[in-house]
Amino acid sequence: MKTISNQDIAGKILKLKKDKNAIILAHYYQVPEIQDIADFIGDSLQLSQNARSTDAEIIVFAGVHFMAETAKILSPHKRVLLPDLEAGCSLADSCPPEAFKKFIEQHPEHAVISYINCSAEIKALSDVICTSSNAVKIVESFPREQKIIFAPDKNLGGYINQITGRNMVLWNGSCEVHDIIKVEEVIRLKKEHPDAKLIAHPECRNVILQLADFIGSTTALLNYSIKDSSGKFIVATESGILHQMKKSSPDKEFIIVPMNEKCSCNDCPYMKLNTLEKLYLSMKNEKPEILLSAELIEAAGSPIRKMLELSS
Repeated sequence: MKTISNQDIAGKILKLKKDKNAIILAHYYQVPEIQDIADFIGDSLQLSQNARSTDAEIIVFAGVHFMAETAKILSPHKRVLLPDLEAGCSLADSCPPEAFKKFIEQHPEHAVISYINCSAEIKALSDVICTSSNAVKIVESFPREQKIIFAPDKNLGGYINQITGRNMVLWNGSCEVHDIIKVEEVIRLKKEHPDAKLIAHPECRNVILQLADFIGSTTALLNYSIKDSSGKFIVATESGILHQMKKSSPDKEFIIVPMNEKCSCNDCPYMKLNTLEKLYLSMKNEKPEILLSAELIEAAGSPIRKMLELSS
């Protein structure tokens, strides 16, 4: 049986894209060969906004389930495909809708701010959504006396509490990729590379963030690595971003904080479920497709629109 090369599959994908008026979105955590064929590469909300601004009829989202849902919410009249329907998210899964609804009921008179890394059902239960980039601005848009629930990421919520001096009630959720990062590994790398700057995503635990030279969203980490004069960076987030960092700054060195001593990577198992072949099959067969009811699209879309108004 003849093995089809990635180059051949990529050629087939590009033809399908043209024939079907499709657009390919790739999150920074996707494998390099998917990033290299995408029309847009970025963080989840940015990608969904990019797709909405095009005349493409089909959105192929190489990311995870909640991201594809967000694309559908922002572009309800377009078809949204996810190459592997099993590509979920540990953070989104850590906040089941029924349990979260009870949590809200236990905290009356609290406004609900949810990080965009959550399911459509959680968005629908929220007053406003935020991203890691605009979270401070969204939180600060509420009066100081307003009680707030922040979900689902306790690490991001704790970081925002520190910055703003708030005392938001935090849902006990986290991203396994960022929560697993060990402070011992960070300290070891800092000792081995004293000339390197540590840059970290705010989904990391506070003990990691306290050691960081810069804290920001995935896009912010990439931009910082481009603009900063340092020639070496220790990166505390998912390994996939290194592809864009190396492409943007080939003369600089990037060291990922590994998930364990057996691996020099920190990969999201859900993100890595998407492959070039699955992307091709998804476009060829036009499935799996993300389907949401009109009622859920409207309910989940309202707090997203409020966020966009507040952060504009």
